[in-house]
Amino acid sequence: MRADIYDVAVVGAGVFGAWTAYQLQQSGRRVALIDAYGPGNSRSSSGDESRIIRMGYGSDEIYTRSAVASLELWKDLFKRTGESLFRQTGVLWLTHEDDPYPLRTLETLTKVGVPTERLTRHETEKRFPQLSMDGIAWTLLEPESGLMLARRAVQAVAREAISSGVEFVQGAIQLPDEAAPIDRLRISGGRDISAGAFVFACGAWLPKIFPELLGDRIHPTRQEVFYCGVPAGDRLSPPHLPTWIDLKEEAYGLPDVAGRGVKVAIDRHGAPFDPDTGDRVVSNEGLAEARRYLTRRLPELAVAPVNESRVCQYENSSNGDFLIDRHPELENVWLAGGGSGHGFKHGPFVGAYVVARIEGRREGIEPRFSLNSKAKTRDRSVY
Repeated sequence: MRADIYDVAVVGAGVFGAWTAYQLQQSGRRVALIDAYGPGNSRSSSGDESRIIRMGYGSDEIYTRSAVASLELWKDLFKRTGESLFRQTGVLWLTHEDDPYPLRTLETLTKVGVPTERLTRHETEKRFPQLSMDGIAWTLLEPESGLMLARRAVQAVAREAISSGVEFVQGAIQLPDEAAPIDRLRISGGRDISAGAFVFACGAWLPKIFPELLGDRIHPTRQEVFYCGVPAGDRLSPPHLPTWIDLKEEAYGLPDVAGRGVKVAIDRHGAPFDPDTGDRVVSNEGLAEARRYLTRRLPELAVAPVNESRVCQYENSSNGDFLIDRHPELENVWLAGGGSGHGFKHGPFVGAYVVARIEGRREGIEPRFSLNSKAKTRDRSVY
C-alpha cells in the first residue's frame, strides 16, 4: 500500500505532541500529527479542564526558566487565535515551618526575575480569609501565575497547527517492532504514514509502545480530582481566591473558574493505571481524603457537593524529570514524555527542544532529559 510521506510524524496530540507538531511545521517541515482519540481527549493527561501554571520549582532553575518562556509562547498563541485560555489567578504556596522548598523557590524566582510576594501568616489571612492557615508559617505568592483551561488549550494548539499545514490523523497506530527500524506506521483503518523522523510524544502510552525500553522507566499512575460546588457569589473565584499549592500536605486547589467549582486534588502518586482501559470513576477513599483536606484548608467547602470528578493519569519518570531523547537504537525516532504531573505548562518549551534536537543543534542539551538519566526505581524529586 502506498504511504503518505512526511518529514516528521508526531504520535500523540497531547500538550507535548501538539506543540511539537506545530513548531516543527513552523520550522518548515511537512508534519503529520497522529492520535488515537483526538486532541484534548478525556483519556489524555492533558484532557482535564484546568492545569496550574506556576513558575516555582524549588532550586530547579531549568523548569522555572522553561515555565517563564512557555507562558509567553502560550500568550502569543492566544493573541493569534483570539481566545485567551490563561487565567491569572495568582499561585499561593502554603509554607510549613519545616519546609525548605518554598525558600529555595523564592531564591530561584528572585534570581530569574519572576515577581513574588512573601506574606506573613497574618497578611495571608487578611488577603485570603477563605483559606485556613492551620499549620502554615508563611506564604509565597506568584501574582502573575495562574491556571490554563487545559483541554481547550491543547485543542487550540492543535487547531493552529492544522490551520498552518499540519495534517491531523485520528487513529491508533499498529505497535512497531521495538527492534526493527521504523520508516512507516500503519494506522487503524489501513492507512500508512511514512516519514523521515518519528516523534513519540504519547504520554502514558509510551511504555505500551516501547515496553522493553520504557516499561520500567515510565510509570502511569491513577490520579483523582474533584470539582466542588461553591456558595452563591464570587468569594471563591479569582481574584478573591488564588490557585494554591500545599506541598507538605501533597495537595493543591484551584479557584472556581468558568462555573465548574473549586478544584482540589491530592498530588500523591496513585496506583498503576492503563490509559486505554482504566476505570475513570473516582473512589470513595479518594473523595473522603479530598473532603478531609478541604475541611482543614477551605472549611466552607467541607460538605460542598461534588459537581464533577475526574480520573486522569500522570506518566512518571523515575524522579519527575522529562524524557526528551533519541531512541538509543533507532536513529530517526525521538521520545518526548515523562510529564510526571507537572509537564502541561512546559508544552511550548518541549516542542522547541524537540525541534532543536531533530535539527542536530547541540546547544541547550539538558542531560537530565536523557534516557540514560532515567532510573528504574522511582524516587520523586521534581515537584
